Amino acid sequence: MFEVLETASQVARKSRQVEIDQSALVDFSQKIFAQSIEVPRWDNLYHFRGNAEETIAYLLVLDSLNFCFWPGRGKARWEIEYRSERLSGYFGLAAALKRAVESGIPLTKPDYLAQLTLDQLREALGGRGQLPLMDRRLQILNNVGQVLMNEYDGRFVKFLQGAGKSAVALARFLAEKLPSFLDVADYSGSTVYFYKRAQIFAADLYGTFLGKDWGNFEDMNELTAFADYKLPQVLRHLGVFVYTPELAQKIDQKIYLEAGSPEEVEIRANTVWAVERIRREMEEMGRGLKAFEIDWILWNLGQDPAFKVKPYHRTVTIYY
Repeated sequence: MFEVLETASQVARKSRQVEIDQSALVDFSQKIFAQSIEVPRWDNLYHFRGNAEETIAYLLVLDSLNFCFWPGRGKARWEIEYRSERLSGYFGLAAALKRAVESGIPLTKPDYLAQLTLDQLREALGGRGQLPLMDRRLQILNNVGQVLMNEYDGRFVKFLQGAGKSAVALARFLAEKLPSFLDVADYSGSTVYFYKRAQIFAADLYGTFLGKDWGNFEDMNELTAFADYKLPQVLRHLGVFVYTPELAQKIDQKIYLEAGSPEEVEIRANTVWAVERIRREMEEMGRGLKAFEIDWILWNLGQDPAFKVKPYHRTVTIYY
């Protein structure tokens, strides 16, 4: 997505609190190449798969809620028990929604989403503790249901048809039709585009359908990294990200960064640009990874406790 990549590069050039260390970036790129680190495969354990309509609906619900999993100060982390395993964060959400759909809760039905209540959403997710921003999550799902019912005859498949076989067109389409996917920010008077969850939806369709049928997009190479809070944590651990002492102290002390603040925008934009630079390094070495595949590699590394020694930045937002 040229608008995401272009504006990210502009922010990276102007950044005052975040710097990309070229030497560390090259070292990591060489490590991926030398160790033949593979792109993680799509997970079928925690994700639901039904017929095309149900699967698309499930993924849209999942990616509509795919943000802000960490607990507020003094509150217990939301987690579920799934197949004798305790899960939180994204995998907890994926598994909770899968279990809900398989138990008969009609979360893949637009008419149900349009009328969903907070109590019903809490019951569907289950678990202990509570996800933050539950009111916003409910509003988002209500909106998804209403748009599908009012404009697309309640058909998720029909909703996707407007994007054709373009992942980029799909991401832009989501941002246009569903306000919660319009992930942009202002930096020094200029608009910066991220479209994090919108791009993830396209990548998730590609992953679950194995690049075929409803996941058959001709321009997956044009997607960028999905700017969130996990990738910067990994990039910092690798030495690719260097923060100013003031920003590092805020993050280490878990002081909230305001959504849309210069420091938060710099972290996200440099994430996109760092992954693009890794992609270009890999291409020169002869390994043609796509930006979203490098994103998946980094995110997967971030699940290792070694990469969690220093905390991720904390921003209360619906966008990631």
